[in-house]
Amino acid sequence: MIVNALYTYPVKSLAGIRIDHARLLNTGFEFDRRWMVIEPNGTFVTQRSCPQMSLVQARLENKQLVLSTFGMEDIEVPSPNEDDPRTSVEVWGDRVNAIVHGMHINSWLSDALGRECKLAYFPASETRACDPHVAQEGDSTLFADGFPLLLTNQASLDDLNHRLSQPVGMERFRPNIVIEGQVPFEEDHWRKVEVNGVSLRFAQRCPRCSVPTVNPDTGIMEGPEPIRTLSEYRTGSDGEIYFGINMIPESGGAIHIGNKISVTGKS
Repeated sequence: MIVNALYTYPVKSLAGIRIDHARLLNTGFEFDRRWMVIEPNGTFVTQRSCPQMSLVQARLENKQLVLSTFGMEDIEVPSPNEDDPRTSVEVWGDRVNAIVHGMHINSWLSDALGRECKLAYFPASETRACDPHVAQEGDSTLFADGFPLLLTNQASLDDLNHRLSQPVGMERFRPNIVIEGQVPFEEDHWRKVEVNGVSLRFAQRCPRCSVPTVNPDTGIMEGPEPIRTLSEYRTGSDGEIYFGINMIPESGGAIHIGNKISVTGKS
């Protein structure tokens, strides 16, 4: 098996970037979900309530964040200083003392999304622990939903697309690592994998929300597919619908397209 695609998402829930290699830290890919869109009160915003976020591109140019969207001039986001003032923000019940960008950036973002919002940055001095029910002490992430990495299997998507009248792309599931597997959903049983000398540990199967129903090309939540079809054969005993697995790095390193993946532990 090999890695056939890599994605990073500098700003949580904005459009992702397809990349050919990634630097891996204990919190996931470098710069992945380092920024997050928040309500004026500090609560996080995602495509669940604002599907047009998929139409705003976030890219890195020499480690500088640049935002762009149709009909507006690109804007460079100034790199925060670690001693900038902090504001408490919330993501899935966790509180993080983040750095909130200034009025110029927040006005651009509000205009792009058609709602009042702000852009928050996760400082290097902050730590957000992963769910202790399925993670180990010391495991941490940034503004991801709960874990540093999401791994998906192209064979699993192919299986789903064979059941759909209109196939969907993997980008709807917002993975970090896509592998070219041989058996659909074999990843459910992986407990450890190794890629380019980096060990990744299984955290949980990934429960899916409404985000995969958003067409990333239009920013419209088309629903109910592909979640309805997934629910017919991928619903767990807990009622959640699963696609992909969350992983936690056990070491740093680099991952490249074409790297071989070895499964070193199974359930």
